[in-house]
Amino acid sequence: MTHPALSAGSVAVITGGASGIGLAAAVAFAKLGLGICVVDIGDERLSDAARTIGAAIPGRGDDVMIANVDVRDLAAMSTLAADVQQRFGGCDVLMNNAGIQVSTSALGPRDHWERLIGVNLWGVVNGCQAFAPGMIAGMKPGLIINTGSKQGITTPPGNPAYNVSKAGVKAYTEALSHELRNTEGCQVTAHLLIPGFVFTGLTAGDRKEKPAAAWTPEQTVTFAMQRIDAGDFYILCPDNDVPRALDERRMLWAIGDIVENRPALSRWHPDYADAFAEFVKTK
Repeated sequence: MTHPALSAGSVAVITGGASGIGLAAAVAFAKLGLGICVVDIGDERLSDAARTIGAAIPGRGDDVMIANVDVRDLAAMSTLAADVQQRFGGCDVLMNNAGIQVSTSALGPRDHWERLIGVNLWGVVNGCQAFAPGMIAGMKPGLIINTGSKQGITTPPGNPAYNVSKAGVKAYTEALSHELRNTEGCQVTAHLLIPGFVFTGLTAGDRKEKPAAAWTPEQTVTFAMQRIDAGDFYILCPDNDVPRALDERRMLWAIGDIVENRPALSRWHPDYADAFAEFVKTK
């Protein structure tokens, strides 16, 4: 079954929608007959996104709205919610997908920490707090998709602020889902998208062509929609290199650090390298 909110006449708001997974989702939703509001930073990028979406749905240009809004600003997001209400009559599908990646260590730089958490975590909270009350009050099926990361679950060394932001998205979305299902009359569901390696502007670096290991944004969105239709909360995406079974072992090892009282991030500790390699082989 298709989620009832993903139907012609519904309206989707997608943050970070001018490129990557967000743009792929906007195109996919538009092809299903949804009205689209793409939220991002940069007028030129937004105009390009609108043209891409419009090309996928000839003759339905009025169904596409663009908004140059910083998701870190709750007041701006609340104004956007009012604008969407005026333009389309409300929001049925909210995809909080805006995300950035800048370098950090545990000790700084402070401005990088604030930017990462502001966009990646507060952007999700702000999106939900701006739009979800109206979605709930509408008393009809609704869908909220928050983009997390495997790094928010296994928390590998390298960029702790990014890990913290995505771990926060996981915890927040779990709490949101619990609250929604315990709200009388609420028909809105929440889901955590956990992408694999996806070739986007965030992951490309200097590469111009997609690596063989990566999925495309379109593959990721197709998989996500299939799993939403199946009722999954945790949308754990594989890619061309890492199957679900390997993700599961990595995640089980990570929680095992607490249960077994191992050193923090023992997967990357030289004393535990052999034990982790053997654990991965175990079914």
